[in-house]
Amino acid sequence: MSVALASKYLSQFGLDKKIITFATSSATVELAAQAAGCEPARIAKTLSFMTKTGPILIVTAGDTKIDNAKYKAQFGCKAKMLSADEVEPLIGHAIGGVCPFGVKDGVKIYLDVSMKRFTTVFPACGEHNNAIELTPAEMETYTPNQGWIDVCKGWQAQA
Repeated sequence: MSVALASKYLSQFGLDKKIITFATSSATVELAAQAAGCEPARIAKTLSFMTKTGPILIVTAGDTKIDNAKYKAQFGCKAKMLSADEVEPLIGHAIGGVCPFGVKDGVKIYLDVSMKRFTTVFPACGEHNNAIELTPAEMETYTPNQGWIDVCKGWQAQA
């Protein structure tokens, strides 16, 4: 199971015991927020895309959408999400449990700055009914990421 991959990865940091298993599904932002008892924005959703150099993951706050212009400026191509059939073979986790822990070799992970406004966020841990609560700094420390990027819209206060 995919949670085993996430758990094995997190165990190197002693964090595997922090994985939360919910009694209900947490496969969508809304369901995860209900299960975790938090606002949907604090769910760290992990989105999968194909770039010219291969598959990537972008971890964002739950209330965001990808800004196509920012994405193209960052990656040099249009945002093309992986299809449902591509996600598990290319990333290592199935839809509903995609996370930045225990992914396949060669998958680059990026963290969107939209998560930095929260004390903690809840990324999934490989399956449709689990998560882990981490600070943005812990997300940076405990994911094999390429750094913080700004490719989302819809979360910043309008001036």
